[in-house]
Amino acid sequence: MNRRDVEFLLYEWLDVPALVERERYADHSRETFDAVLDLSEQLATHHFAPLNALVDANEPFVGDDGKVVLPPELARALAAYSESGLSASIFDDAVGGMQLPFAVHMAATTYLMAASVGASAYPFLAAGNANLIVTHGSPEQVTTYALPVIEGRWYGTMALSEPQAGSSLGDITTRAVPQDDGSHRVTGSKMWISAGDHELGDNIVHLVLARTPGAAPGTKGISLFIVPRFLVEDDGSLGERNDVALVGLNHKMGYRGTTNTLLNLGEGFTTPRGAAGAVGFLVGEEGRGLTYMFHMMNEARVGVGAGAVALGYTGYLHALEYARVRTQGRAVGSKDPAAPPVAIIDHPDVRRMLLAQKSYVEGGLALVLFCARLVDEERTNTDAAAAAEARALLGLLTPIAKSWPSQWCLAANDLAIQVHGGYGYTRDYPVEQFYRDNRLNPIHEGTHGIQALDLLGRKVLEGGGAALGVLGARIEATVRTASEAGGEAAPQAAALQAAWDDVLRVTAALWEKLDPALALANATLYLEAFGHVVVAWLWLEQLGACGTRDGVFYDGKRAAARYFYAFELPTIGPKLRLLESLDTTTLDLDPDVL
Repeated sequence: MNRRDVEFLLYEWLDVPALVERERYADHSRETFDAVLDLSEQLATHHFAPLNALVDANEPFVGDDGKVVLPPELARALAAYSESGLSASIFDDAVGGMQLPFAVHMAATTYLMAASVGASAYPFLAAGNANLIVTHGSPEQVTTYALPVIEGRWYGTMALSEPQAGSSLGDITTRAVPQDDGSHRVTGSKMWISAGDHELGDNIVHLVLARTPGAAPGTKGISLFIVPRFLVEDDGSLGERNDVALVGLNHKMGYRGTTNTLLNLGEGFTTPRGAAGAVGFLVGEEGRGLTYMFHMMNEARVGVGAGAVALGYTGYLHALEYARVRTQGRAVGSKDPAAPPVAIIDHPDVRRMLLAQKSYVEGGLALVLFCARLVDEERTNTDAAAAAEARALLGLLTPIAKSWPSQWCLAANDLAIQVHGGYGYTRDYPVEQFYRDNRLNPIHEGTHGIQALDLLGRKVLEGGGAALGVLGARIEATVRTASEAGGEAAPQAAALQAAWDDVLRVTAALWEKLDPALALANATLYLEAFGHVVVAWLWLEQLGACGTRDGVFYDGKRAAARYFYAFELPTIGPKLRLLESLDTTTLDLDPDVL
């Protein structure tokens, strides 16, 4: 990661140091924020980066004893992370946390993701798991299951999907039958469970979606259960093995360091408390499982975006360094064949590819950190209206924060390979692994199509378009400021306003007939166009933060913004025109012709 860019976004644009004036963050300062970034960078450099290629080349496998085998270097890296205390960074002081601003936590997280996204997945999934239990679990559940995860001794998962259901959670069939002692017996299969089985910690806390007897069909009948790998005794010690069995590992093109599992619950693998069936404990109320789980899923979606940014960003930095030292060819105007070759960064097309990457990854990082700053606003702003506004805007931008980096920072990885030429697709250079790792993110935590349906089918309509109004007001404020500043920001402000007006007009046209099938037929195009407008807005925001300051760093920001407005923002025009035409090609298509 580029520390200068991280500091610019946190301190010069988002004004994160101002958060220390709020009660929750009063014990912090700019110095503690810098210390956390320093620590994360050190962990990433000395523990995570050295094992990135190792865990990619040595995929998890099941040994003769039925246990998952992972390189020992991974366990040592995760132990170093736990010992650092960063696993508790975002949690309340009451549960042993640091109460660190989420924006700082997210920035620190990108270092570890950039160093080894496969290794970093274990603690970050665990943190989301513990955060859900702290928020929605009982005090006893927090003490028993969340605290060991926060301390870094245990790990956690979210077990949503099933082999037959995929992303259609309303179709899950896992059952949870209540018992006389207040527990439930859980039976079913869970598929694609990241970090679902390993020996990296003493226990794994699974958060499992299941249906109780007589539950309503669809999503309203889903409840959430804590299903630990090992049952926990009253004194906190580990008891017998729960009836959770590893059926197999899924072998992925990327993220190979993270186990991905098919789990069977309640098949009689063990007989905890003298009977078959995984022992589970209801979280909150029956029928509200998906509501609770979305607490973790939305956090994970922003985390997926952060991981996509980190992979795109490190790929860009590798490509930039390579372009500066690799010599090949001569300047276009050179007539002397005996002249020495030039660094490939001197070729305009290579500079184009690098500038495109810069605009994607720095725009993506701004998007992720802006969303993280909204989390801080929602949590700590004493003005109820301002907190509600932050909540609405965060909800609207979450599908963008997940999907835009997953698409365009992946494109940055593609360009990083191209900059390396033939070397780029060999394993002698890391950019091919970055691409493979990042290719999973357009699918992780809901595909582009699912995020598009969420954005156009729900988020822009909620509250009569209230969140859309909040975003529009923010964009218009930025446009006014940039217009008044003049210079090259003024025409960019005009282009942004025109693009936003087009988005609003097309949104209205899509829903004019109140036909969901028609409105959502091409929702992915809407997601892509909407995302580009949001990132264009954040680039104009970054320009405003640069002001009139001189220097290579600020000139680089201006060049990336110029590129995005000249090359990227205009591409939404054809997409919006197609959407406005209410084209029915995909609706009318006979599947038999495919």
